[in-house]
Amino acid sequence: MQRKFMFIGALMAMLSVAIGAFGAHLLEPIVGEASMKVYETGVQYHMVHALGIILVAVAAGFWGDSRKLAWAGWLLFSGIILFSGSLYLLTITGIKALGIITPFGGVAFMAGWICLMAEAVSKKKK
Repeated sequence: MQRKFMFIGALMAMLSVAIGAFGAHLLEPIVGEASMKVYETGVQYHMVHALGIILVAVAAGFWGDSRKLAWAGWLLFSGIILFSGSLYLLTITGIKALGIITPFGGVAFMAGWICLMAEAVSKKKK
C-alpha cells in the first residue's frame, strides 16, 4: 500500500504541475479571467490532495497498512478526479452542468481526511 499511494500521489502531483502549466500558457488566453480562476482552484486542490495521498503513503510506512489508510488514499484520489476534474472540464468545455459533480469531489476530500484522522486517533502513544 505504501508504494502504491506514493506512486499515485507523486503522479497526481506531477499532473497537477502539468495541468497548471497547460492552463497558464495555453488556456488562459482562450477562456478568460473568470474561467481561469475556476481552473486554478482545480489545480490548487489537485496539488494539495496529491500531497495528502503522499502523506497517506508515509503514514502507512509509519503505522503499517490499514483499511482506514486505504480508504483515505482512495477517497483523496477520487476527490481529485471528481473535484478538480470537473473544474477542468467545466473550464475547457463551458458546460455549466459539470459543476454538479464538483461537490461530490469535495465530500470525497473531506471523507479522506476524516479517514486519516480516524487512523491517527486510533494509534496508541509509544
